[in-house]
Amino acid sequence: MKVARFQVDGEIAFGVLDQAEAGADIELVELTGDPMVAGYATTGRRFAFADVQLLAPVIPRSKIVCVGKNYADHVAEMQGVTGIDGGAPAEPLLFLKPNTSIIGPGDAIVRPAVSDRVEHEGELAVVIGAMAKNVPEDEALQYVFGFTCANDVTARDIQIKDGQWARGKGFDTFCPLGPVIETDPDLADARVMTRVNGEVRQDGSTAQLIHSLARIVSYASEAFTLLPGDVILTGTPAGVGRLEAGDVVEVEIEGIGILRNRVV
Repeated sequence: MKVARFQVDGEIAFGVLDQAEAGADIELVELTGDPMVAGYATTGRRFAFADVQLLAPVIPRSKIVCVGKNYADHVAEMQGVTGIDGGAPAEPLLFLKPNTSIIGPGDAIVRPAVSDRVEHEGELAVVIGAMAKNVPEDEALQYVFGFTCANDVTARDIQIKDGQWARGKGFDTFCPLGPVIETDPDLADARVMTRVNGEVRQDGSTAQLIHSLARIVSYASEAFTLLPGDVILTGTPAGVGRLEAGDVVEVEIEGIGILRNRVV
């Protein structure tokens, strides 16, 4: 099931994507509220998908937890980059982004004036659906509401300069999410791609994750109480690269959709 958060006629609502039959136009069936709280009761209203403005599908009430160096090919490409190099971590490498970094589909990624090297990092994002603390790995995915596309935008020069990642990863607009939350995707071997101006920059698969989704959720819950709506970014494949003003960057994950943002 694909869940969207959208705006229409000045109102913000949640909805479920519905296509009556193959080839038919996609519609949004409006829900009475946030499905993580109110379930899937509907208002009876339907909107043409093409007529609504999609918003970030979730705004975490507390945090965005991120996993660094979780694809072996990305670890390899970072060798020699001061402050980022080193081998694959034996345990998930966690850091945080503020929820003020979130934007939605179509919103602009703003290059900060203090950085000369802003880069894309396309990733699969986990959306937490229930409060989780010290959950065992074999139960961890029961606490997940769904999955969406993310772009862990990074001011690489600041990340290197600071020697830790909070500022370089945390600027406003540095966490695009969307376009929708898929509650039940097949992620055994889902393709994760990033394109800039139509050119493929990153092309990986969830099968290449060093630490599994269940391991990541369980491990994060040992440190932080995960709340409904919290987001976990699971790492990026190789191919990270620069973003310049005027670029259009797309993160596409098989079975979920395409997250598209422009850079200013």
